[in-house]
Amino acid sequence: MHVAPVGGTAVQDHVALAEIELCGELIIAASAAEERLSLESIDEVLKVAEERDASDG
Repeated sequence: MHVAPVGGTAVQDHVALAEIELCGELIIAASAAEERLSLESIDEVLKVAEERDASDG
């Protein structure tokens, strides 16, 4: 196991931070929903269509 140094040299993994944020959004959506989230709802929370549109244009 590798432990980060204590001296304030924080390394940020932007991909990992983005994934954590998306997981948080899914947890919030799931806890607010009365039923299981549909695949469409999950795509909406993760903004899949927006990302697809941005990569196409």
